[in-house]
Amino acid sequence: MSDISYRKIAADGLWHNNTATVQLLGLCPLLACSNSVVNALSLGLATTLALITSNAAVSLVRHHTPNTLRLPIFMLIIASFVSCIELLIHAFSYPLYQALGIFIPLIVTNCALLGRAEAFASKHNTRLAAFDGLMVGLGFTAVLVLLGAMRELLGSGTLLANMHFLLGDIAKSWTITLPDYQKFLFFVLPPSAFVGLGLIIALKNIIDNTLKQRQAAQKSATTGSKRVRTTGHIS
Repeated sequence: MSDISYRKIAADGLWHNNTATVQLLGLCPLLACSNSVVNALSLGLATTLALITSNAAVSLVRHHTPNTLRLPIFMLIIASFVSCIELLIHAFSYPLYQALGIFIPLIVTNCALLGRAEAFASKHNTRLAAFDGLMVGLGFTAVLVLLGAMRELLGSGTLLANMHFLLGDIAKSWTITLPDYQKFLFFVLPPSAFVGLGLIIALKNIIDNTLKQRQAAQKSATTGSKRVRTTGHIS
C-alpha cells in the first residue's frame, strides 16, 4: 500500500488532517505546555521525534506482528522511544526537563502516536511511515508554537524567553520584551489555552471555507462559459 504521494502525506499532516486542529488529539500536552514558546517548541519536537522513530519501527515489524498482539507491541515500541527521548532531555537539558515535567513521559499516551502507528505505519513502507511521522509532528508542533507564542506574549509580555533551555547559550539574548506592557493574567492560566486553540481552529476554518468558495467560483466560471457555434444559412 505505497500508492500514496509524499505531497498528500505532507498536506494531510500539516493542514487537512492536522492532529491538533482537525482530529483534536493530544490536547492534554497541547493545552498544558503551551504557556511559552520554549515549552511548546520543546514538547513539539519531542513528539515529532517520537512519531518518526515509532512509525519507522512499527513499519519495520509490521509483517512479523500477529493481529492479536498488534496494539500492545505498538504501545511497547512507542513507550521505548519516548523513554529514550526523556533520558536524552534529562541528560542534556535538565532545566528543560524540569519545565516540561510529567508531560514528556505522557507523550506515550498521546493518541496521535498510536493512531498513526495503527492507521498508517502498519500499512506502508518505512520511508513513507517516517515521513508521515515527520509531517504529523510538524503540524502538531506548529499549532503548539503558535499557541505558546500567543499566550506568552499576551500573558507575560515576552517572547522567546528561556530559549537557551533548548538551544544553549546562543539563545540567551533572544528574549523580546514588550515595553510598559501590563501583563494579562488570564493568558498565563490554563483556561486561556482553550480560548487560544478555539481561535486557531476558527481561523483555519475561515481559511478553508474561503479557499473552497474561491475554487467553486473558478469552477463555475470555467464550466459556465461554453462556446456556441451556429451553422446554416439564414434567408
